[in-house]
Amino acid sequence: MTGLQPVPLTPDLVHGAVELETSDGGLRPHRLPAWARAQNADPMLAINEGQPAGVRLVLRTTATAVELDAVVTRRALTGAPARPEGQVDLVVDGEVKDGAVVPNGDLLTTDMTTGATTLVEGGAGTVRFPLPAGEKTVELWLPHQEGVELVALRADAPVTAVPRDGRPRWVHHGSSISHGSNAVRPTGTWPVVAARTAGLDLVNLGFGGSAVLDPFVARTMRDLDADLLSLKVGINIVGGDLMRRRVLGPALHGFLDTVREGHPTTPLLVVTPVLCPIHEETPGPGSVDVEALREGRLVFTATGDPAEVPAGRLTLRTVREELARVVEQRRADDPNLHLVDGLAMYGPDDVAAHPLPDALHPDEETHGLMGERFARTVFAGGGPFPTT
Repeated sequence: MTGLQPVPLTPDLVHGAVELETSDGGLRPHRLPAWARAQNADPMLAINEGQPAGVRLVLRTTATAVELDAVVTRRALTGAPARPEGQVDLVVDGEVKDGAVVPNGDLLTTDMTTGATTLVEGGAGTVRFPLPAGEKTVELWLPHQEGVELVALRADAPVTAVPRDGRPRWVHHGSSISHGSNAVRPTGTWPVVAARTAGLDLVNLGFGGSAVLDPFVARTMRDLDADLLSLKVGINIVGGDLMRRRVLGPALHGFLDTVREGHPTTPLLVVTPVLCPIHEETPGPGSVDVEALREGRLVFTATGDPAEVPAGRLTLRTVREELARVVEQRRADDPNLHLVDGLAMYGPDDVAAHPLPDALHPDEETHGLMGERFARTVFAGGGPFPTT
């Protein structure tokens, strides 16, 4: 590709990020604002909010070629199989056309037995895409499970930023499943599939391991522009064994109260957990299956005692009951609050055809299925947020 000229990496090119941090090398997209990051003490969330799930560069151009330089930070667990390398997806006029892995990059390895991490730096890499002739809207969706520092953008024709085009903005908060764990490409995660199906402008606040009703996440959602808000919660609370039933209801009330301070009448969805057989009747904490890890497989297991559920230990079944109770109570004064059944996205009838490869996260095909089902349930006529 010759004749490419630098394109300034201005913030108006970046969609789906909550904040952009200027670094020595370029721009780092964040999915939590700086004040929220300062209140967080969890290393996992600190890493995951900087992985730009749902973030994309959007530009209008007649260019026939585009290049992006970026430094990606990949993660690995000692003894576990390597994750597939993330990629940048090319979308032209709404159609996914191509995808490419960013070469080089840094590798952050965590020893699960000690918590120690090592970082091996690999530097920036370049992805290059040919483009069809004529004026078009080009989207470059960033890797959803890798840290990304945007370094440089080039094209062989002038580029203009694309402002928000009036599409409804959907702000969604959830767990690693919403973040996109086990999805291969950034346009393949279930929230992106659902948003693209319905023509929505997505801001994805899905954070691996961290959908636990953090107040700073509620305040972030309160302060963002949104036409639709959703909260998918349960699996991280159970898997981390972080709450008892006595606390879950008030914590959910508090989270919803905070969101409603900024969005008193915006449609707000509470989405119950999708099926996860290991935690349906067995409390957390969740753990890695040591025997499987010795065989080079990453599989999760539940280690809690079901006999302690009557005393308040949480399972996914009891979480669904509590979420339904809170939503039913609040709907008497909040008709724009809706409960969405996660089992309709992935439930008992899906296990045989679409097993969870690590016993916790759906694969790429199942992400697509879940996104399509969510779109039919929520965005079709008769749903809580019908779109045209």
